[in-house]
Amino acid sequence: MIALIQRVSEASVKVDGEVIGEIGKGLLVLLGVEKDDDEAKAKRLMERVTTYRVFGDEQDKMNLNVKQVDGSVLVVSQFTLPADTKKGTRAGFSRGAAPDEANRLYEYFSDRCEEVLPTQRGRFAADMKVSLVNDGPVTFWLQV
Repeated sequence: MIALIQRVSEASVKVDGEVIGEIGKGLLVLLGVEKDDDEAKAKRLMERVTTYRVFGDEQDKMNLNVKQVDGSVLVVSQFTLPADTKKGTRAGFSRGAAPDEANRLYEYFSDRCEEVLPTQRGRFAADMKVSLVNDGPVTFWLQV
């Protein structure tokens, strides 16, 4: 399971022109689900995302996590993250989980996030328009 996290001052996701999720200060989480992922991996990744220190402290060192700055998360499914891009000019998607399983684990991950901090989400398999202001820019790839 992969989370591409971006520290944002604001982020939103639209489907068919309607905003379905938006946050202020926090993390935009692009979530990719791989074939052998399960609830244990989803829970571990949620713990890493919500405790990863990407926000500045009094000395502007990245020592604070999203919970410590009263931030939020916006979780957006992204099936392209597990893509195989090692050769050629077209990605292969055989490493990704089947859609039903990916959706189940996406919802599980998002629900676990919601238990610990304010959480918004996109819509699985929808054509989404994601807007963000990356603060820094700060972006990290977390994988379990």
